[in-house]
Amino acid sequence: MLGSELVNVRPDSLSSTIEFLTAMVTPTLLISATGSLVLSTSTRLGRVVDRVRGLEIRLGEMIYAEDKNDIPLYEKRVEVIVELIDKVTSRSRILQRAMAAFYYGLMFFILTSVTIAIAALFGIYRWLPIPFGVVGIMYLFYGSLLMLRETRMATATINAEMDFTWELARKVAPKEVASKYATKGRRKGMDSAKLKGKNETRVSNTLGGE
Repeated sequence: MLGSELVNVRPDSLSSTIEFLTAMVTPTLLISATGSLVLSTSTRLGRVVDRVRGLEIRLGEMIYAEDKNDIPLYEKRVEVIVELIDKVTSRSRILQRAMAAFYYGLMFFILTSVTIAIAALFGIYRWLPIPFGVVGIMYLFYGSLLMLRETRMATATINAEMDFTWELARKVAPKEVASKYATKGRRKGMDSAKLKGKNETRVSNTLGGE
């Protein structure tokens, strides 16, 4: 009896089942990828919030300091802290929009999976999953662009803070120590021109067959 049932299985029915399962897997992969983006974005947002709170504490300590004249580069310090707060606040808003975009994309991918199941079970509206999937991908693309923008702002924030830290180090360091370095932390005598010349000599000797 069982053998006759297996023989009577229609190939087109089996093919439709495989196509249905394949169609259901694709939104699942997109849902998993979007969930990973939501998690990483949430982690970055939490770090940015902690960063804002730390800068706020530093700004309060600078403003309410009693001996402001004894603090090296006091005005520059306050200016840099305010600038960093502005940049970090902008980053937090971008991260919030990116997270919202990823959540919208997640919602549309789930709707895509649901509509695939409805279309397969009832044989109606087979075109319905397509627009839901396209909209979800567009939200995913938009969120990725926002994350790229936030990454560039994070790099600018780090560079601004590092530049000030180096300026402060040259201000407070002894002259015999500060005189050994150029303006961006590179030792004098090891600038790009000399490094380039050294590399060119070494490469030319190597190519010469020595």
